[in-house]
Amino acid sequence: MGLLDVLLGRSRAVRPDLDRLFALPSAAVSLEAAAGFRPTGQGAVCFATVEGAAFEQTHREVRALLDADAGRTPVELSRDSYGYSWLVSHRSPDELPLLVNDVHAVNSVMEANGFGPQLLCSLAGFRDDEDRRLALVYLYKRGTFYPFAPLPGDREQRDNALELRIRAVLAGELPVEGDLGRWFPVWGAPGL
Repeated sequence: MGLLDVLLGRSRAVRPDLDRLFALPSAAVSLEAAAGFRPTGQGAVCFATVEGAAFEQTHREVRALLDADAGRTPVELSRDSYGYSWLVSHRSPDELPLLVNDVHAVNSVMEANGFGPQLLCSLAGFRDDEDRRLALVYLYKRGTFYPFAPLPGDREQRDNALELRIRAVLAGELPVEGDLGRWFPVWGAPGL
């Protein structure tokens, strides 16, 4: 960064570090011990909707890579009500490391095929004994995580107290996003 960048308040974008995703399984142990949340076996990668032959080829590559496991639910492509696309992976709840590998592979293939700028976030779903839902969301462009805890019901409301509690639990486990304004809600996210 040059002097002009400093004077004008510009900063360089943080390069995504997809290897940070591999910290999720150990963070999940702390999450279960401290807050009772266990993995659901579902995870997803969100990206700005892309059309065309290049994306179709990328989607085929992702499916071929991840659907190689016999007897598992294939990776699904879905679109949410906000117009974003999601590639969703389903695993057994005790296979969080494999789910993380899936999410990492999807991000890596998308990035390698030139779709890195369209990648927005990835998430892994969790639930507790009270059936509360929680997602640990990885912000692709920031390289950080944050918790998202929707309240039950049809209203789009968050459990802010739970999110802050989970932030404290994960502070030493994951790079948690410090700017609460970037803790974007992922209403209706597949995999949550």
